[in-house]
Amino acid sequence: MSSTETVVVAGGAGFIGAHLCTRLVGEGHTVICVDDFSSGSEAAVGHLLNHDNFTLIEHDVLEPLDEVLAGTGVLQVTQIYNLACPASPPHYQKDPVRTTRICVEGTLNLLNLARTANARLLLTSTSEVYGDPLSNPQKETDRGNVNPVGIRACYDEGKRVAESLCFDYHRQYGTDITVARLFNTYGPGMLADDGRLIPNLVAQALRGEALTVYGDGNQTRAFCYIDDTLDGLIRLMNSGHAGPVNLGNPVEHTVLEMADLIREMTGTNVPITHLPLPEDDPRQRLPDITRAGELLNWSPEVALEQGLRATVDHFIEALKLPMVAGDA
Repeated sequence: MSSTETVVVAGGAGFIGAHLCTRLVGEGHTVICVDDFSSGSEAAVGHLLNHDNFTLIEHDVLEPLDEVLAGTGVLQVTQIYNLACPASPPHYQKDPVRTTRICVEGTLNLLNLARTANARLLLTSTSEVYGDPLSNPQKETDRGNVNPVGIRACYDEGKRVAESLCFDYHRQYGTDITVARLFNTYGPGMLADDGRLIPNLVAQALRGEALTVYGDGNQTRAFCYIDDTLDGLIRLMNSGHAGPVNLGNPVEHTVLEMADLIREMTGTNVPITHLPLPEDDPRQRLPDITRAGELLNWSPEVALEQGLRATVDHFIEALKLPMVAGDA
């Protein structure tokens, strides 16, 4: 990608989006961040607002972007990252109809922009398209085991339809697309009320609260640090491959293991409270990243302890809490 290209990041004020905007601007690219601030915030990209190569547009992707972008004086968009969807269960289940519409109608609007501008579009899909997987690890060829009428379907099925739309636009119109399936990205910049496992446990530990573990805690997840996810996304965008491609860390951890590690890292000894497992919560989550290695020469480099240390430090600052005594 050359420095003369212009990149739209839809959902650019969210956790991953804000990091992506920062990376792209730092590499010399012109970035247009589009967000309605329903789950992201202007503060996440506040450090970029005075940069000549950055433009922030408050806009809902349920409405077409063409006229809005024209008003910025942008002449040619060449790349579009579609991250425009709430990603944690509390956020996407808050208004499930809207979540489905963002996945479907929002993706349609961005695909139409890509088609008109002759731009390449990258959809950030999700490991949730595999549902409660029937095999482990999950390969891109797996069809998934999703409950289409469950409380997670607005996101799971919404992303599956979004993937289908991308490939249909590619087949029918020749639109240049690619699809990344992300597995549990974490890192500095996450919000304490995000609702996902790591921010929940870290915030609870730092506040001296009992750690909430759903079910028996033996369900597994795989955690990929934000810098590694960004490397994968950018490599995929600048490749010639349509995907889908799994981007995640192929190291599996139980929820209880994570709770114990976070207690150790924060120097706390708070108890663990077990609550009922939410409906359709997957028992296993582990990516097969063979395709990412072969096509992108990509694999995660940041060890969990290193990434978690940076995340804990972020939350200490964000929550304005002193480091717990005894923590290294």
